[in-house]
Amino acid sequence: MCGIAGVFHADRSRSVDPDTLVAMAAIQYHRGPDGFGWKTMDGIGMSHARLSIIDLDEDRGRQPFVSRDDRLLLAQNGEFYDYKRIRAELTARGARFETKSDSEILLHLVPRMGLEESLPQLRGEFAFALYDRDQDELWLVRDRFGIKPLYYAEVGDTFVFGSELKVLFAHPEVPRRFDSAGLYHQLMQTIVPGTTAFAGIRQVPPGHLVRVRRRDGRLKVEERRYWDIAFPEAGGHADLSDDEAIDAVRSGLLEAVHLRLEADVPVGCYLSGGIDSCSILGLASAAMQSPVKAFTIGFDNAEYDETPIAREMAESVGADQDVLRLDATALYDHFEETLWHTERTIYNTLAVAKFLMSRHVRDAQYKVVVTGEGSDELFAGYPAFRNDLFLHGLDHLPEAERREWEQALHERNALFKGAMLAENEIRDPALTDRVGFTPACLQPWLAASAHVPGILHPDIAGELAGYEPGAAIASALDADAMKGRHPLDRAQYVWIKTMLEGQILTWGGDRVDMANSMEARPAFLDHHLAATAATLPPSVRIKGRTEKWVLREAMKGLLPRVLYEREKFAFMAPPAHTDPEKWAAMRGLADRFLAKDAIEDAGLLSSEGVASLFALHDAPDTTAATHNTLDAVFNHMIGVQVLHARFVAADVPALARERARELGWSAQAR
Repeated sequence: MCGIAGVFHADRSRSVDPDTLVAMAAIQYHRGPDGFGWKTMDGIGMSHARLSIIDLDEDRGRQPFVSRDDRLLLAQNGEFYDYKRIRAELTARGARFETKSDSEILLHLVPRMGLEESLPQLRGEFAFALYDRDQDELWLVRDRFGIKPLYYAEVGDTFVFGSELKVLFAHPEVPRRFDSAGLYHQLMQTIVPGTTAFAGIRQVPPGHLVRVRRRDGRLKVEERRYWDIAFPEAGGHADLSDDEAIDAVRSGLLEAVHLRLEADVPVGCYLSGGIDSCSILGLASAAMQSPVKAFTIGFDNAEYDETPIAREMAESVGADQDVLRLDATALYDHFEETLWHTERTIYNTLAVAKFLMSRHVRDAQYKVVVTGEGSDELFAGYPAFRNDLFLHGLDHLPEAERREWEQALHERNALFKGAMLAENEIRDPALTDRVGFTPACLQPWLAASAHVPGILHPDIAGELAGYEPGAAIASALDADAMKGRHPLDRAQYVWIKTMLEGQILTWGGDRVDMANSMEARPAFLDHHLAATAATLPPSVRIKGRTEKWVLREAMKGLLPRVLYEREKFAFMAPPAHTDPEKWAAMRGLADRFLAKDAIEDAGLLSSEGVASLFALHDAPDTTAATHNTLDAVFNHMIGVQVLHARFVAADVPALARERARELGWSAQAR
């Protein structure tokens, strides 16, 4: 698990500056504090900051790797599981490995099979850059769900890429300015898949590869998909009995967890009060000889704290539980630092809590944890999925009964209304046309988007007059992947393409974990398990009013009864308005970043619009759900101002060079 960076010139004879490559590695030192390396050839250069987890030898495992015949240049971030089997098969066919690194299998697979035929062999979370000297082409590849990040930009006749935005900004030619539509989506939470907040910078979408070739002195960039989660057309789900479905989930998850326990360093688990992380801990505890270290976040607000249930689970499997308790003000104290790593705005300070937890894990001398992300996406755990199923997928239910189910759902999730569920139903024409309905998971943020035009700087608001955020999101969704699918499958597909990749796996996952050199491994997002889950009938994902029914039954033998019977509870930090001290801490940040002069200097927001939202929050008739929505928008407004200060106003290339000097990293010191 590491950080990668690179520069690819259209002119093959143009050399790449090694000092720039080193600076690009140094600014992501947090992703790889165990060493760095760089290499150049034929107008391309790559650098790498290493976090040693597999093959701890400092010199032998140093990337970028060059194949024995000097044909391939590779820089990789992430893990390839099942690599030992692949190594053995390749060795039997005559391959000779120079390291014990899982990454090296690519240098032997690609010459034998080609890159695209090699991808089905790769199991895990990864992002890599591979240059083929013979073909004179560069490939960027990102894992199937987007667990690992990878960004790129074209600047004239130069292509720049890296694991984080700040890595690209460390290159002196990459511009640093907000994209107007990107700014809009930062303020409403949901970004358009593949985009960023910044002009000219794209993400490699999950399950995609980007091919960059030199043609007639210019660069030709192609982006295409190599994998997508495939929900079958309605009526085409696996014909399995309930017991067969349960067995398939149990065996698939066990294999995924077992693979992710592979490391040359200790492996722990994240543990909340949900069945996802509890299932991971239970299986890991059964597979390991010694007690598993279980890390839990505890909040000082009892309504949001899951520590008691997590403790019961830890005790039931004999885990060594480590609880990090966070008070109301600590989260905003670390808000700015967290956004330096997330590189996008956050609606809830859970991102800060997870940032502090990853630091706690690192201080406990752990580099790797197995986590439960992805379970709700695969097995329909979120309340939004039940909402969509009840309204659009249960045609046999009388309307009155369906509405009764919907009312009960909203009552049970009242604490999160305005964030997990919209206060009032929203129907977006473009999304309804593309999906068949407006997915409930997007409705809270479409509601938040109503506030955005009024808080934008007048010039930007004018530029975006008539802009439809729902249409922009809808246009990035594959209509063919949803056509003819069950409504629950469509709802899950949309969440996977928007909320999972753009939120849960970024500011809730890799970016706050790797901020402290800590690798998280989400076992549920094993693509073999995901393929199985996608074929299961909707009736075993949500049975009656029970979400994730098939997972509950598969894990029933290891879950405490209170957890087995518990309804899904969203894991969030208490919003600012729920606690006077936390509200004061948030307002302290607002007084700095949303002051009139700060707003005018950045030129992104309207000070009058910002003031009007705070006035709306203080109005006596404002509902609890509206408070939740406004709480998110306040975080986003502060967030864009922080991003401007850290990435636009600051001299990032100079910061990167200074960081390299502090570390003693140089082109001569590798």
